[in-house]
Amino acid sequence: MCELSALCRRLSTADGLGAAIIGPMSWDAEQYLKFSDERGRPAADLLAQVPTTEPRLVVDLGCGTGRLAKALAERWPEARVIGVDNSPEMLAEARRQKIAGRLEFFKADFAEWSWGEPVDLVVSNAALHWAGQHERLLAKIVAMLAPAGSLAVQMPNNLRAPSHEAIFAVAAEPLFAAKLAGLGLHRESVRPLAWYAELLGDLGLAVNAWETTYLHVLSGENPVLEWLRGTALRPLLSVLDKQEAIEFQRQLAERLREAYPSRAGVTLFPMSRIFFVATRRRT
Repeated sequence: MCELSALCRRLSTADGLGAAIIGPMSWDAEQYLKFSDERGRPAADLLAQVPTTEPRLVVDLGCGTGRLAKALAERWPEARVIGVDNSPEMLAEARRQKIAGRLEFFKADFAEWSWGEPVDLVVSNAALHWAGQHERLLAKIVAMLAPAGSLAVQMPNNLRAPSHEAIFAVAAEPLFAAKLAGLGLHRESVRPLAWYAELLGDLGLAVNAWETTYLHVLSGENPVLEWLRGTALRPLLSVLDKQEAIEFQRQLAERLREAYPSRAGVTLFPMSRIFFVATRRRT
């Protein structure tokens, strides 16, 4: 427990989550890390349920800035840890933490990436929701697992939250709709928790699954907008020109202030997330 507690403390001061985007766009690592304390807690909660004790190979799919991958390497010093992401900006930050032969990072679309040897633990923290075709994707990941291997996943489940309803509403405005229509904005990329449990069970894994709503206590001028600038808004802003991006954020800011009013300088921001840790059953 002491080792796990130390890991949780490290993640509480790091981002601890991957941010791979399916498609050509840029990420801003500095913006992404603004809420590192809040973003780190779900990663710690996920890893607290991982049963793996002595993995030889660990993969972080959607490794983002590499903080989680580094924490995994520190938790299991005998393991080789591989981080995978397709964002050059995030990988530039991640590769500063590289340890030759122990902690390495690769640029790839994790929906298509594979590894040539069995993996003892695959972790994907706040990344798989950017990918489609989860049935196909999870079957592909499970096929990479070692005989007693585990898959640990955390995804935001907030596509119907007021924050995202506001994003969808502004994106549908005539000024933005034409450019943003091709991004596939929809509310179905994350399936119900029971769907994942049933799918993984059918694939021969024992499943531990749960859902949690975190109530983030934020401060500053429209902090929910600042939060979204580091995640959900990236694919939208990347295809708008400068003036369009400014106007999009102005309109969104108005909606967010109404949905998440500040009281005495404090804004409460609920964030629902789903988790599952699935382990191959021993035969």
